[in-house]
Amino acid sequence: MKIKVIKGGVCAPKGFKANGIHCGIRKNKIKKDFALIVSEVRASAAGVYTSNLVKGAPVVVTKRNLENGYAQAIICNSGNANTCNADGIAVAEDMCALVKSVSGIDATDVIVASTGVIGQKLDITPMREGINELWNGLGDNSDNAAEAIMTTDTVKKSISVEFVIDGKKCRMGAIAKGVGMVCPNMATNLIFLTSDVAITPEMLQKALSADVKSSFNMISVDGDQSTNDTCCIMANGLAGNEVIAAAGRQFNAFKKALNFCTVYLSKMIAKDGEGATKLIECNVYGAKCLRSARVIAKTVIKSSLVKAAMFGSDANWGRVLCAIGYAGEAVDVDAIDVDFLSRAGEIAVCRGGKGVDFSEETAKKVLSEDEITININLNIGNGNATAWGCDLTYDYVKINGDYRT
Repeated sequence: MKIKVIKGGVCAPKGFKANGIHCGIRKNKIKKDFALIVSEVRASAAGVYTSNLVKGAPVVVTKRNLENGYAQAIICNSGNANTCNADGIAVAEDMCALVKSVSGIDATDVIVASTGVIGQKLDITPMREGINELWNGLGDNSDNAAEAIMTTDTVKKSISVEFVIDGKKCRMGAIAKGVGMVCPNMATNLIFLTSDVAITPEMLQKALSADVKSSFNMISVDGDQSTNDTCCIMANGLAGNEVIAAAGRQFNAFKKALNFCTVYLSKMIAKDGEGATKLIECNVYGAKCLRSARVIAKTVIKSSLVKAAMFGSDANWGRVLCAIGYAGEAVDVDAIDVDFLSRAGEIAVCRGGKGVDFSEETAKKVLSEDEITININLNIGNGNATAWGCDLTYDYVKINGDYRT
C-alpha cells in the first residue's frame, strides 16, 4: 500500500477542524495554551494511557468517556498538568462541559487532556473565558492546535498521510507534544490522531494498542514516565470505505498508515528531547525473541552513559555492551556485534563481544552528525526491534533545574 505524506495535520481527514489560542493559563502571552479538535460527526475512538500509578485527572476522565468507544472532540490545555489536585476531576469534567456549551456535543463524547506542571491547581476561568474564541476560530488550523499543546517543545510535531482502502481515498493526521518526562509504557505524553476511515471502535482500539508497542513505547528522553501520557485517535468514517470490523487486508492497510504516523512522531519526540542535539536510533537484531529485542534496544537508548557519549561524539562502545549486560535479557556476550553509523559513514567497533581497531578520527566524524544509529547484532535468534532516544546535554539539566519556576 502506498502512503503519501500530505499537508493538513489533524485537519487533513474529512470532517475535522481544529484551533489553538492563548487563553491565559500561561503567563507568556505569545504562547498558545488551549486547543480544540472537533469531528463534524461522532467518531469511533480509542486511547492508551500512562501506567504510572500517579495519573492526571484528565486521564481518568478520558478513560471513562471512552468506555463506549466513541468521541467527537478533543480539548487540551498546556501550562498545567491538572495532576495531584483535589478538584482535578471536577476541572477536567468542566473542560468537557465547555465543549458542550459551544457545540452541543455531549460532554461524555469529549477527550480531555492537560500537560505542564504537576501539583498546581488548574483554574478553569481562563478556559471558560476563552472557549468562544477557540470555538469560533475552528477551521484548518492544525498548526495552532499543535502549538497550543506544547510545553518545552522547540518544534511543532505533526504528520498527515493519504492512502487507499477499498478504492476510497483515506486520510490520517496527528499532532503530538513531548520532550521531557518521556519514557512511556503505553504511548507518550500527548498524541492526538484523526482519520476519516470507517472502522469499529473494537478494531480501532486493537490497532492502537498493538501499534504503541513498536512506536511510542520504544522512545525515551530521560527515563521518567509521565503522569499524563495519553494517545487517542478518532475515526469518523467519512472516507466512505466499507467498515473495518475484522482482521484482513483493509485492517492491515489501516495499521500500516497508523504505524507510519506514530513512528514519524516517535522520532520527532526523541530528537526534540529537552536540551538534545542528536537523535539516537538503536536497532537490535538477532535477539532471542521480539520482547527481548525491545527490552535491550530501549535499555541502550535510556543509558545516561551512552547518551552522554553520543553528546560528546565519543565512540565509547563499551557503554553499549554494559547496557546490554544489565538489561536482564539472555545474551551470548561473545556473539555481540556493534556498529555506529550516520550520514557521514559507518564504523564497526565491536565483533564477537570484543573491540576491533577503528579510526578515532572517522568515528568522531560519524558521531558528530545530528542523527546517529547504533546497530547491535546479538546473533542468537530472530528477534528484531528499534528504539529512539537522544543525547544527554548540559541544557537538559538547565531546563529541568528550574522547570517549575
